[in-house]
Amino acid sequence: MTPDARREAAVETALARLDLPGKVALLAGADMWSLPADERIGLGRLVWSDGPAGVRGERWTPDDPSVALPSPTALAATWDPELARRAGRLLAQEARRKGAHVVLAPTVNLHRSPRGGRHFECYSEDPVLTGEIGAALVAGVQEGGVGTTPKHFVANDSETERYTVDVRVDERALRELYLAPFETIVRKARPWGLMAAYNGVNGPSMSEHQELNNRVLREEWGFDGVLVSDWTGARDTVRAALGGLDVAMPGPATVYGEHLVRAVREGLVPGSVVDGLARRVLRLAARVGLLAGAPAAVPAEQLPAPVDGEALVRELAARSFVLLRNQGGILPLAPAPARLAVIGAAAAEARIGGGGSAQVFPTRVVSPLDGLRAALGPGAELVYELGSDPRTHLSPLAADCTAELLDADGTALGTAVLPEGEVRWLGTLPGGVAFGGLSRVRVTTTVPAGPAGRHQLSVRGVGRFRLEADGAVLFDDVLLPVGEDPAAAFLNPPERRFDLELTDTGTAEVTLTHFLPEAAGFAGFGLVSFTLGHAAPTASAEELIERAVAAARAAEVAVVVVGTTEEVESEGVDRAGLRLPGRQDELVARVAAANPRTVVVVNSGAPVLMPWRESVAAVLLAWFPGQQAGEALADVLLGTVEPGGRLPTTWPAEEADSPVWEVSPTDGRLDYSEGLFIGYRAWQRRSGAAPAYWFGSGTGYTDWSYEGLEARLTGEARQSEEARLTGEARPTDGSAEALAEVTVRVRNTGARPGREVVQVYVATDGSDRSRPDRQLAGFAVVEAGPGEQATARITLPLRAVQSWDPAAQTWRTNTGVHTVEAGRSAGDRRLALALVVPQD
Repeated sequence: MTPDARREAAVETALARLDLPGKVALLAGADMWSLPADERIGLGRLVWSDGPAGVRGERWTPDDPSVALPSPTALAATWDPELARRAGRLLAQEARRKGAHVVLAPTVNLHRSPRGGRHFECYSEDPVLTGEIGAALVAGVQEGGVGTTPKHFVANDSETERYTVDVRVDERALRELYLAPFETIVRKARPWGLMAAYNGVNGPSMSEHQELNNRVLREEWGFDGVLVSDWTGARDTVRAALGGLDVAMPGPATVYGEHLVRAVREGLVPGSVVDGLARRVLRLAARVGLLAGAPAAVPAEQLPAPVDGEALVRELAARSFVLLRNQGGILPLAPAPARLAVIGAAAAEARIGGGGSAQVFPTRVVSPLDGLRAALGPGAELVYELGSDPRTHLSPLAADCTAELLDADGTALGTAVLPEGEVRWLGTLPGGVAFGGLSRVRVTTTVPAGPAGRHQLSVRGVGRFRLEADGAVLFDDVLLPVGEDPAAAFLNPPERRFDLELTDTGTAEVTLTHFLPEAAGFAGFGLVSFTLGHAAPTASAEELIERAVAAARAAEVAVVVVGTTEEVESEGVDRAGLRLPGRQDELVARVAAANPRTVVVVNSGAPVLMPWRESVAAVLLAWFPGQQAGEALADVLLGTVEPGGRLPTTWPAEEADSPVWEVSPTDGRLDYSEGLFIGYRAWQRRSGAAPAYWFGSGTGYTDWSYEGLEARLTGEARQSEEARLTGEARPTDGSAEALAEVTVRVRNTGARPGREVVQVYVATDGSDRSRPDRQLAGFAVVEAGPGEQATARITLPLRAVQSWDPAAQTWRTNTGVHTVEAGRSAGDRRLALALVVPQD
């Protein structure tokens, strides 16, 4: 028997040994992060972990850190599936280290509107780029013997009312845009899991959607993995079971369990349905090596070689940086400037990742300021100025803290040492303390000596708190959550601030006690989440900017690092607008006026407005670059590494220009009335307005000429790429069957080696206005030395010239003349040729 056959036989044997309650027990969480073991059938405990940009494991706490990768938008900006695959192997390595068997990643929803608050965790506005990068990451993780759950299936493209919103989208847009990346990933990479979104689609909730879950996902695409709810997303026992939801997380409170047993015995759910759900859970357990008698999908001796996590994160970040402007070739800074001014709050305290499910506590963080100082060495003169602080919440107090876990009588149940004033425990507590006995958490620390004057302390969280400084009570009251999102306690909690006067040598002993309510937690599982914040005295906002301007005027080069904050980009909340928070735009404009050699580094996960973009010497997008942020930035600014990224999403020049803006439901419904026209598909139909930067834009430190384009029709199915990703062939269909083999010849016309992302679009003849004018059909990364030619070979899938026909419920091939275009972005297409698609 083959390993696959042995695995399936073991699954059937285990299933046959279980009674109805035993089968149902497999289908819901035993706790926050795991499915239960069953010794009777040799089934081990299966652990899930958040993991879009780093694997958290079961403990969300700074004393159990994780390697923090760049944000998924950064990974997509590399346009490099092989690099994404390597990132997946690192995630698998981290998961094994953390004792997790499945990572809740990747997030492959689309950037429908630039206001989507969680877009940093998604890849792109384009389904082709999203699908290819997502499939590569899934392949890399699963090569490491760890399961994946591409999410959130489907149309979870914004955060407002995400638990209840009913997304109304026409069938063609649903197929061609929002389902497309999931289809690519399922067909090419065969993920072992998938996560159902909270929202509904055209009525039914995605945890209950029989049409999309059973007919499309399983019957049409051949998905044989586990469909797991988003946490607390399962709401109805019968509808979830009939809708194909295999696992309801978390537990132990669940819509399955005794409720599902009763539903089967009352005839509301057929026993065969439960068999199907349980079979898929056992198959997942078998694949990750947790079922007796079943060979793991990846034996231990076949696991990939160990990955140097910090080195890979540094490489990923540098390859993702997008150079959008380089006036006069100011970058790279070679030779390095003798006097450099570094300006901005994000320079000293980089935002390495977004908030929510993608957040991890990093093993260490290298800020841009520290990275540049280390790279320049002691001989360079580097001056730092804050310039403008955009943060609306205080940062965690930067000092060691001791947290005592106390019962109702004040008896210590355990202690934990924290590296800063942030407590974040979800599902488990330090030292194995049980949530049931926990009544309060007391954090004690010392505010370190610093500038004399008015310091600020803050309490950020939900519930009752008492804050004391040197024995004086500053606060003893309740903070209430903002909004109706049940995750608001840790995604977007309120904050209260208090003044504290200190001398220049004085310190203060601070105690913050959090009193937990009797029903502490989030939807039935334990949660302790709050922050003790601190800010030292600073000059006025105007004085800070004036100091930055003076430093820039005296410097040879000024590097200004600007960015968003956790209030602007986070899970659980959409963006109100696209402007940089605070006075950062003013800061850039005034610094650029003082020094024409100003380089602006943008630290954000998604588009922001840049009204100063034409008045600065260089603009470099650094996304959320992960924990090696400063090292990667120094590599790129000083020319050790070329900025290799290209935009995965169109960046608007003005908010009013954005083709799709609305993300707030009306009466519980969010209408995708724009249909197929999002991102560059919409921009190319607009007259009188152009984006600041097109999808695919970016340049490096050399120049490229496009010298030749050829296309050859082929009727052969594209099996080679699938075999490379999955090791086995898959049934062909329009998403995989090859239409044409395209060859693009480019030449490096610059003076140094470089990297180019060759993009191929397929344009229509314009007669059918229901179709976008052009769409990305394929891409490839090439490298060449000065004067050398490189050849990109790209397979165009048949799906590039197909449209979904709702009446016939099938894909229709659009025959006739199409134009194949090769270039550097959706707005910069250098070569074109006609391609005739014949009748079948």
